[in-house]
Amino acid sequence: MSNSVTIRVPARLHLGFLDLNGDAGRRFGSVGLPLSEPETVVTLSRSSETIVEGSESTRASEHLSTLCKHLGIRGQHHLVVEQSIPSHAGLGSGTQIALAVASALRTLHNLPLDIAGDANLLERGGRSGIGIASFEDGGVIVDAGKNDRGGTPPVVARLPFPEEWRVLLILDHSGHGLHGAAEVAAFRSLPPFPTAGSGEICRRVLMGIMPALVERDLPAFGAAVTAIQMLIGSHFAPAQGGVFTSKRVEMVAHCLNEAGAVGIGQSSWGPTGFAFAPSQDAALKFVDAVRKTTVEGGLEVKIVKGRNSGAKISSTRLDLVGS
Repeated sequence: MSNSVTIRVPARLHLGFLDLNGDAGRRFGSVGLPLSEPETVVTLSRSSETIVEGSESTRASEHLSTLCKHLGIRGQHHLVVEQSIPSHAGLGSGTQIALAVASALRTLHNLPLDIAGDANLLERGGRSGIGIASFEDGGVIVDAGKNDRGGTPPVVARLPFPEEWRVLLILDHSGHGLHGAAEVAAFRSLPPFPTAGSGEICRRVLMGIMPALVERDLPAFGAAVTAIQMLIGSHFAPAQGGVFTSKRVEMVAHCLNEAGAVGIGQSSWGPTGFAFAPSQDAALKFVDAVRKTTVEGGLEVKIVKGRNSGAKISSTRLDLVGS
């Protein structure tokens, strides 16, 4: 029996939807990858009364209550959110806090994990399956979207992200991307996505991103990512005020590109932007090249790795006296 469980779950980059049109029978589909940081870290332990502490405590408390009712668990718990992925920044914070709490509770009570089922229960993965898939395992992930039957988008490809490559996260701590009712309204307000555009995105994934990962060809990978981002960003521009949600992030992204970084874009609704570098040394040079622009814009550029593993679960065991 576990006495305490700690779950570490990764943020994820959303590199783009595959088919917003959906006339082929499946809608959305997406490509993305988990990151080495930031992470959401939660610790759940048995307690004489239920206490929820830390950042994201409101959401975490709601998830804990929903899951206890669903699983028929009547015990009390102490839940601490030790670290959390920035919310509404395009990094998948909502899905990861939900799955972290769910998996911690199941592990604590020696119940089998049900990632897809818990995601559905907690209303996560309504469009993209990248966050759910990132919890299960790492690498660059391609999901095939949702059909009329619903359910978790199936993962159709997963390729390792080269260990030497780096991701440059462009963080705008003063802004938030669309979420909740505003996000739903934005999707409804946009015109149908062109079928030809969906075909081009799928071609860029299959003939650009995937072989570039196998061959460790960063320029080809970056060219495919940028092309996808421009198609998606142009479509969402009326709802988010441009190809990027944050003009300052957009400016830094283009400056990083001029310095040598590739594959610029925005994760989900942003405002977090990104670019890719071939190594840690190159990433440091790129960041140094845009330091003045970053400081003047009040932004942060963070160097992180792609993550080739999913959530990390650790537990302490309850020592039973006399056993």
